[in-house]
Amino acid sequence: MQMNDSQRIPASKEKVWAALNDPEILRRCIPGCQSLEMASPTEMTATIVLRVGPVKATFGGKVTLSELDPPNSYRISGEGSGGIAGFAKGGAFVTLASEGPDVTVLTYAVEAQIGGKLAQLGGRLIDSTARKLAGEFFKSFGEVVGQAATAGV
Repeated sequence: MQMNDSQRIPASKEKVWAALNDPEILRRCIPGCQSLEMASPTEMTATIVLRVGPVKATFGGKVTLSELDPPNSYRISGEGSGGIAGFAKGGAFVTLASEGPDVTVLTYAVEAQIGGKLAQLGGRLIDSTARKLAGEFFKSFGEVVGQAATAGV
C-alpha cells in the first residue's frame, strides 16, 4: 500500500520539525499508540493497539528516523509484531517546505505492508485501514502542532 498527500500546518518549519522529533507529540498523534519512548536520538520503542476489521492486536516494535535533513525532511519507519495477528511494517518520507514565516507544507509518501493473520483480511480492507490511520495521524499532527504554535509554545 502506498499513499501520498500534503497538509498545510499553521506553524514555522522549525516548530514542525521539532514536533516531528518529539516522542510525546508523536505518541499523541499516532492512532492507538499506548507508549512511545526514545531509545536513542533516532530510535524509539512503541506499543500500539490497532483494529483492522475483526482483528484487534497489540503491536510492540520500534520506530526509526533516518535520512535526516533538518529541518527539511526525514524518513520515519516502523515495524512491529502483533503475535498471532501477524506483523506490520511501513514508513513515510516526510518533507517540509515553508509557505511563509508561520505556515509549513508537510508532504508525505507512506508505504505499508502486513503479514500473518492480518494479511488474510484482504487487500482492500488493509489499504483502507492504512489510509485511514495515516490520514488520522497527519490530521492530528497538524492540529496539535498548529495549536501549539498559536498558543506560543
